[in-house]
Amino acid sequence: NTVYLSGQLGNVPGKLELAAGGIKAEARQTMENIKTSLAAHGMTMDHLVKCTVMLADMNDWPAFNEVYKSYFHKHLPARSAFGCSGLALGGRLELECIAVLEPTGMS
Repeated sequence: NTVYLSGQLGNVPGKLELAAGGIKAEARQTMENIKTSLAAHGMTMDHLVKCTVMLADMNDWPAFNEVYKSYFHKHLPARSAFGCSGLALGGRLELECIAVLEPTGMS
């Protein structure tokens, strides 16, 4: 009942290239990639219970957060964030998430 998504990037599906347009475009594509992965397991964004955000530049937090929050309507998953360097494909962000099919206390 638990899905672990590691290393989700803002890459264009089926390609090893990042979505063009900067941090917001990468964030949107990352979130869409997560939605697609969850759907393959019969889940939605509402099933996410924890996300870890890795940013190449912590100054991108406000722009990332604006996009991130727009993907949640019932609750925001618990999350932590940290700055790092050397993300895959030269990305500006990477997300790893945990989703639970029947999360408790989320209604």
